Amino acid sequence: MKMAVAGGTGWVGKLVVERARERGHEVVVISRSGGVDLMTGAGLDDALRGVDVVIDVANVSTLSRKASVEFFETETRNLLAAEERAGVRHHVVLSIVGVDRVDSGYYIGKRRQEELALAGPIPVTLLRVTQFHEFAAQMLDKVPGPVKVAPLMVSRPVAASEVAAELVRLAEGPAQGRATELAGPEVLKMASMMRRLARGKGKLVLTVPVGKAMANGGVLPAGEFHSGKITFEQWAASR
Repeated sequence: MKMAVAGGTGWVGKLVVERARERGHEVVVISRSGGVDLMTGAGLDDALRGVDVVIDVANVSTLSRKASVEFFETETRNLLAAEERAGVRHHVVLSIVGVDRVDSGYYIGKRRQEELALAGPIPVTLLRVTQFHEFAAQMLDKVPGPVKVAPLMVSRPVAASEVAAELVRLAEGPAQGRATELAGPEVLKMASMMRRLARGKGKLVLTVPVGKAMANGGVLPAGEFHSGKITFEQWAASR
């Protein structure tokens, strides 16, 4: 099967590309560095020629509602239009557990992405996942200095490698609409995860509120979900 991975040079995208190739698929990496611009659509038609399925893990780092909506709306519209022209049969989207319950700027952009994909011309599979284990490390690195800030939230963190494997598995099958959510094997506080990674490094981790939804389990699965196997401690020990 020929798969295209939008955002295939990002840290999640690289894992998806690696997994797809391990499974024997021909993979096209869609990225600016490869001459394809999701925001303008430049290069998309050539990149999608002969592609069977697209896995969209393209991302933007922002807390701004306007920037998030603009990015996800534009790249999704451009992708779907190019997929329709190319005859792509399946569109797979990575999204977030609780995206319909949290009203932060970034989540609103992801929510718009879901709406467009589900209403679009290409059969779609939408996979909502919880925060990655790697998110705690990103939060530690975000602010320089010895004092770090953790959002007051609880999650079921999941390994990005397991997310990549599930995305490829879903891409190999028929479109499902909203697929069963994927979460990690245990409920943890983000501050606890960050303190585990900061242990012995002379760093102080403080918590800050980021909204009632996140603090009260808004990003935990509310119904049926698949559980990853890799715990946060196992992931942290292997870093």
